[in-house]
Amino acid sequence: SSQGPPRSGELLRWAMAKAQQRSATRKKTVRAPRRRPAAAPLLPRRAAAVTGAKPVASRGSKPPASWRADYPVILQLRAEKVAPVDYVGCDRLAEPGKPRAVFEWQILVAAMLSSQTKDQATHAAMDRLRKHGNTMVSIARTPERVLDKLIANVGFHATKAKNIRNAARVCLEQHGGRVPRTLPDLLALPGVGPKMAHLTLGCAFGVHEGLCIDTHIHRIANALGWVETRTPEGTRKALEAWLPRAYWPDLNPTVVGVGQMQQQTPHSLILLCLGCPQPAKALRLCARIGLKLQLGKVPKLDEAAQASSAIRRVLREHGA
Repeated sequence: SSQGPPRSGELLRWAMAKAQQRSATRKKTVRAPRRRPAAAPLLPRRAAAVTGAKPVASRGSKPPASWRADYPVILQLRAEKVAPVDYVGCDRLAEPGKPRAVFEWQILVAAMLSSQTKDQATHAAMDRLRKHGNTMVSIARTPERVLDKLIANVGFHATKAKNIRNAARVCLEQHGGRVPRTLPDLLALPGVGPKMAHLTLGCAFGVHEGLCIDTHIHRIANALGWVETRTPEGTRKALEAWLPRAYWPDLNPTVVGVGQMQQQTPHSLILLCLGCPQPAKALRLCARIGLKLQLGKVPKLDEAAQASSAIRRVLREHGA
């Protein structure tokens, strides 16, 4: 009598169907790449709120404890934008309303002028260049001796006049009349070093491939024990090894502003310290970077010292 298809055939078809199902399942199921858990904030929540940025751990070594303790205080000192970098810094010196190519060129010129020069002097030189005509074509056509006179108030003005004029020619001949927006091309321009290149990238293009480190940051970072380096370039490399990238865009104006006030308007910096949530802590930090604290010089500091044993302790340790 008929008993249907052989059992062996049924098993074979069943096995083949199961294999096809497993294969289809493997194709549909794609294992998502393993993600690392989000890094914990590297600063107290208050400091993260002040920056408006979400701290992100950078590659390399961890930030030192001194930076974790100091940077929130620096952010408090810089809550009010009253330092020269805030109103005559490089990013403030390009003419408003100009075409994008002109804006980028003027940022580059300001960056080149700013080397070993106070922001106020850079601003004055940029103002004279504006009246002369600060476009790439105009500067390329300007005799070097004329350009030198226009920027005579900045440091190393003769060398800068030559480099700025040659940079204009390189941009016109090799970059289609635009400022290059890559680090290697910027560094290839006459007289442009890492500090100027990173400053230009950040201010002109919003690109932060590295840190812009000047003498203020170099001095303060070493004084506070964040790094141990001998040159600004060494400081840049050391900071980039551990500083979270979320803090790269604002590090320069934030720290430079404190350095400018400490050297140019120490009285104002003392008053800012007294206005911080922890005045003694702020005064101690500023004393560590060279701010002189003396009784009898700033009346409000005298009053604060009478009312606070912590401030009196700072004065004993770092000054009067």
